[in-house]
Amino acid sequence: MTETEFLALAKSTLDQIEQALDRLNDEDAIDVECKRSGNVLEIEFLDNGSKIIVNSQAPLQEMWVAARSGGFHYKRVGDEWRNTRDASELFASLSKYASEQGGAVVSLV
Repeated sequence: MTETEFLALAKSTLDQIEQALDRLNDEDAIDVECKRSGNVLEIEFLDNGSKIIVNSQAPLQEMWVAARSGGFHYKRVGDEWRNTRDASELFASLSKYASEQGGAVVSLV
């Protein structure tokens, strides 16, 4: 994948995450605020102030996630972002992390 292709895919992925969380916030499923600065998406859970950070790393062609439960790297495998350690899928993992930190069941899948 070229750098241009990676950047477009990373932007699309961050857009999908942000839109899903905004929708859940609008539906009162979870109290969350998303802030975007370039390739960094900051997700803040307003009830407790905790955050999840999702960002792209173009040199490595990876998506990185920082959550209370740790830091995780995701690489593109086929049509999915897969954790480089345990092969878990990005959106399923983010659903888990957001549910843990937000105190409500969150599904981004």
